[in-house]
Amino acid sequence: ENVEFVGHLGGSTLDSFAKGDYVYIGQGPHLAVLDVSNPAAPTLLGKTVPFPYIVQGIDVAGNHAYVADLYTGLRVVDISDPSSPSEVGYCDTPGLARDVRVASRYAYIADGYDSGLRVVDISSPTNPSEVGFYDTPGDPRGVAVAGDYVYVADGASGLRVVDVSIPTDPSEVGNYDTPGYAHGVALAGSYAYIADSAAGLRVVDITNPTSPSEVGFYDTPGSAYDVAIAESNPTGQIHAYVADLYGGLRVVNVSDPANPQGVGFYDTPGWSEGVALAGDYAYVADLYAGLRVVRISDPANLTEVGFYGTPGHAYDVAVRAADPLGHTYAYVADYRSGLRVVDVSNPARPNEVGFYDTPGLARSVALAGGYAYVADWGGGLRVMDISSPTSPAEVGHCPTPGLALDVAVAGNYAYIADEDAGLRVIDISDPYHPGEVGFFDTPGYADGVAVMGDYAYVADGYSGLRVVDISSPSSPREVGFYDTPEFAESVAVAGNYAFVADWYGGLRVVDISDPSQPGEAGFFETLWNAEDVVVAGNRAYVSGGLGLWVLDISSPSNPTEVGFYDTPGQAFGVSVAAGDPVGCTYAYIADTKGGLVILRYEP
Repeated sequence: ENVEFVGHLGGSTLDSFAKGDYVYIGQGPHLAVLDVSNPAAPTLLGKTVPFPYIVQGIDVAGNHAYVADLYTGLRVVDISDPSSPSEVGYCDTPGLARDVRVASRYAYIADGYDSGLRVVDISSPTNPSEVGFYDTPGDPRGVAVAGDYVYVADGASGLRVVDVSIPTDPSEVGNYDTPGYAHGVALAGSYAYIADSAAGLRVVDITNPTSPSEVGFYDTPGSAYDVAIAESNPTGQIHAYVADLYGGLRVVNVSDPANPQGVGFYDTPGWSEGVALAGDYAYVADLYAGLRVVRISDPANLTEVGFYGTPGHAYDVAVRAADPLGHTYAYVADYRSGLRVVDVSNPARPNEVGFYDTPGLARSVALAGGYAYVADWGGGLRVMDISSPTSPAEVGHCPTPGLALDVAVAGNYAYIADEDAGLRVIDISDPYHPGEVGFFDTPGYADGVAVMGDYAYVADGYSGLRVVDISSPSSPREVGFYDTPEFAESVAVAGNYAFVADWYGGLRVVDISDPSQPGEAGFFETLWNAEDVVVAGNRAYVSGGLGLWVLDISSPSNPTEVGFYDTPGQAFGVSVAAGDPVGCTYAYIADTKGGLVILRYEP
């Protein structure tokens, strides 16, 4: 609908699969193939074109990779040429495909959101087709296969054992209700090892599949999401490697299943969601920090030896027009991975050229002069010198009392939406020594801010839009407000109107011709959460849970949809720039787990 995909970079890594010198990872909506023959320097060989959604689970058999792709089921990828993996077939499932395991001619899919276990015949990779299913009672998150049985990590319903000896008629034969939320499962010998979220690692005896029973457990410090088993090592011990979310990678000695013992750990930079083992290495899928390569030859002393990462959890983006050399750069606020600099001169082939890892959680970015100003959550305002895009460097910072969520720059001041600490005004006339000069404590949670003239317009959560007079930066004062129906997340200002992204209230158009008496002039229902908005000419670009909406606002009382694109992740931040051919616009989307998505709108 007038909006087309152009390019993409990065995205969260939720799973990995290791085989020989290759590791297959999810990178947002892509399956990426990495050469790890040198574990210290993983190298990208190739990646698929984007799938519709974020890669959740991966298995590899022969020349094909099998991908669980959330809303669009199973994707089958030919990997015979690692430099050019290509999708050859797919089978849509009714739920949320979260994990997949292949055995013989069948793929078994943990299909969350009440759709159970799906059995797909993959004997023809170009035409996979569902042949059977079993609707488990819970929310399937992980799956493992042994012989005629499939073991399903079924969320709040624990471990379910399904007999698939007749693939067209799978049936449950046993179950064990774990105390937590079963998220991942691995098998070794007579035991199933369950990553049971807050309840840690559970060890279940499956000698008799009809009567599984717990024999031991280990309470990990984080939230156990995935598990892999190393059955042999120089000491003859058996170890479970647990991706423990914010607890990093944990190593548990399970040689005595009744008495598992923690022996080592490595705290990854972000959240450990998945783990695969090959030889002396664990390949950890880190939600915010890509693939981490960890040496496990000594389970008690884990060391990271390499990593592969790109923008992984993009929250905001700002774009600077072409420099004298013709380079256009996008600056991405990438949450736990700080500020990422991406060359988007060729929008079809964006390329990361630099980054700076801020100390907090990079939530928003604004550009002015030769500097990027980052709202860094608990890290306050960070000021980056970006005169050399390949090596951005922090030159100054100013702490804020709340959580810095958004930043707008006008003249010598940066205005921070500081959550429960309201609007903060920071003097940046000397970028090396920014300092707060004034504030106004809004009644709600300041999530977004825009500045025009003598006024700052604050998206203040459940307190709607607040209009603050900043003509005296040292003593800002509220002069008007409009209580939007939902939760004001972001605001853009153009002419006599403020455009508010109001979460499930969609886009609200507020007349601010009299700042002391703002009133709603029109609205557009996005049907899902609206997170950010920018205005260019007579178009508003609204990002949210379903993707990007392009609205004609030439009649502010009646915004009309003229374009839409369903992004792979949850579209959070948006920036736009004029494009080629003349008349088209490029939209740069910070798509959270989907990374940086570049779209083109042509009227």
